[in-house]
Amino acid sequence: MSGDSEEAPPEVHHYNDRSEVPWDIQNYWAQRYKLFSKYDEGIWLTDDAWFGVTPEPVAKFVVLPVECGFGIAFAYNLHSKIAEHIAKSAPKGRSILVDAFAGAGGNTIAFALSGRWKRVYAIEKDPAVLQCAKHNAKVYGVENKITWFEGDCFEIIKNQLKDLAPYSVLFGSPPWGGPGYRSDEVFNLRTMEPYSLRKLYDEYSAFTEHMVLYLPRTSDLRQLAKVVKDDRKATVMHYCMEGASKALCIYYGDFNME
Repeated sequence: MSGDSEEAPPEVHHYNDRSEVPWDIQNYWAQRYKLFSKYDEGIWLTDDAWFGVTPEPVAKFVVLPVECGFGIAFAYNLHSKIAEHIAKSAPKGRSILVDAFAGAGGNTIAFALSGRWKRVYAIEKDPAVLQCAKHNAKVYGVENKITWFEGDCFEIIKNQLKDLAPYSVLFGSPPWGGPGYRSDEVFNLRTMEPYSLRKLYDEYSAFTEHMVLYLPRTSDLRQLAKVVKDDRKATVMHYCMEGASKALCIYYGDFNME
C-alpha cells in the first residue's frame, strides 16, 4: 500500500493475493500491472471498477490512421501515446480536457501525465469509484492537475462546465453494458447500456464538436458514421495490445490526424 494514512471505504480494495479476489474478477486481477503499472504502490479499485479500467498500455498508446474512401479511418500500427496523440491532434485553441467517465482514473491520469492540458476535468458518478480515482492520481503524482466532479456527466457538462466549452476536448469511455459485449460479433451501439451512441453524441456535441469516444472493438462502423452530420469529420482508431485490437476510439471533430 502507499505510504499515506488515507483510509479506503469498505467497498474499495487493494488485493495483494489471488486468494483474496472474488472469482469473477480474478482474470482482471491477473492483468493488474497492465491496468496500472504502479498497482503495488497502492492502487484502489471497487470490485465493479475492475471491469471498466482501460489497460494502461492502451491508455498510453494509439495506432495511426489509414484513410478510407468513405471518410472514416482505420488504424493498425501501434505508434504513440494516446494522451499525446489526442493532445497533438486537437486544435491548438483547445486547452481543457474533460473526461466524462473517469472511473478509477486510468485515462484521467494518462491525460494529466501528458502535460498538454491546462487542466483536466474528471467526472464520476459513483462516489466510491471517484475516491479510488483521486487516490490513484496521488499514486501517480498528478492529483494537482485534475479537478474532480461527482455526479451525472451530462448535467455537470451542461451546467458547471458550460463556460469551458470553447476551450475543451471531451473524452468519454462510457459503460458498455458489462463484459457481455465480448460475445457480440458486431456490437450494437443503439442498444448499448446505459447510454446509446446517439445519447452520447447528442449530449456531447451540444457541448463541443471535438470529442473522442472509447468503444468496443466490434462496434458497428455504420452506426458510428450515421450520427456524423454532413459538415463534420470522424476518424475511427483501433487500439491494440500484443498485436490484437482491444477497443476502438472514434474522433468526432476537426482533429489533425496526419
